[in-house]
Amino acid sequence: MKLVVKNGTVVNPLVGKTEKTSIVIENGVVTEITKNPDTKDAEVFDADGLFVAPGFIDIHVHFRDPGFEYKEDIFSGLEAAAAGGFTSVCTMPNTKPAADNVETIRYMYERASKGNGVKLYPIAAATKGLKGESLAPIGELAEGGAIAISDDGRPIQNTDLLKRVMEYASTFDMMYVSHSEDLYLSETAQMNEGYYSTVYGMTGCPVVGEASQIARDCMMAEYLKLPIHIAHVSAALSVDVIKFFKERGAKITAETAPHYITLTDEALGGFDTNTKINPPLRSEADRLAVIKALKDGIIDAIATDHAPHHQREKEVEFNNAPSGIVGLETALPLVLRLYHDKELTIERIVELFTAGYKIMGLKGGKIEPGAPADITVFDPDYQWTVDKNMFKSKSHNTPFHGFHVKGAVSATIVNGKIVYFRDF
Repeated sequence: MKLVVKNGTVVNPLVGKTEKTSIVIENGVVTEITKNPDTKDAEVFDADGLFVAPGFIDIHVHFRDPGFEYKEDIFSGLEAAAAGGFTSVCTMPNTKPAADNVETIRYMYERASKGNGVKLYPIAAATKGLKGESLAPIGELAEGGAIAISDDGRPIQNTDLLKRVMEYASTFDMMYVSHSEDLYLSETAQMNEGYYSTVYGMTGCPVVGEASQIARDCMMAEYLKLPIHIAHVSAALSVDVIKFFKERGAKITAETAPHYITLTDEALGGFDTNTKINPPLRSEADRLAVIKALKDGIIDAIATDHAPHHQREKEVEFNNAPSGIVGLETALPLVLRLYHDKELTIERIVELFTAGYKIMGLKGGKIEPGAPADITVFDPDYQWTVDKNMFKSKSHNTPFHGFHVKGAVSATIVNGKIVYFRDF
């Protein structure tokens, strides 16, 4: 019942401290942070040479359960989360049935309670059946435990309906998470519109399709004086829009995913369907702009948009393949590339992986006495090669198979229990 994480470099951005020290955990709660811990009758985890951070949260995952468990189920999704250093995840509602009813929300919580301990927080559908036609029973969903609402995967195109969704959700302290996409511009698109779409002969989706919808949703947030969260930002123009509205005082937060700071649309040259993502991989200029936005605080969080698909669904012609990649187990090493390139500090990286607690109004993001012992331990320098066949996720649809990376999760601790340990 007692665990001591000893001699690690504790990175605690919300507390404003980075120091080499030890953490004493008893009965799932942090009881002491000290350089001289009492290890009597304790399990000791030697974290010398490692960083010890508040448990990471991924506020944008797709676990496909219920309805598509052959791609991922809640149990395998939570195992993948733990392997990626995430102690909490927020699941998107595009399941079958959609998470537009209390029964599905309760089902998710019940399944998660039988998992490995990683905490699951469902994001519910904003509209019935994710069809964008009528409001979901948002009040009931809030009472059932949904933490936010979204029609992720498809935007709400009806602006009047969007307004009503945001107003009604606000009465239950729930925020709308925006999937910003102009479906008219993206309907037949296979990749980003630009130089490489011309070279590869594929239909492209211009960045304006994302940025214009972000602008609309940010305007609505400013007009209603309500918060909004912008999902998976991929383009420089989108960054400019978010910056503009943030400077006007609108209550906006935003996320990007590790693949948008690692790859560009050039990667689609091999017509590998594992590079097909929505929003699509953008240009090098977009990639650099997103990195700068992370440095400048315009983008607030890293989220993976973990989107499992079975191998047979991806092994088809590019035009017929579904969009999406798995991301939980590669997120940290990909983002740590920015640390090794001296673009981001460790403190900023930890902040990006824990900002989701504040964004979603959840407890977490700090290591302090009295707090639940949710902790991520990682080695920023461990070198390894990504092997999709070693993933905990049921699906292996990643463009990063064979990538040489630097940095790995050493252990994931939830409520004082080690739920993942990597034996180097």
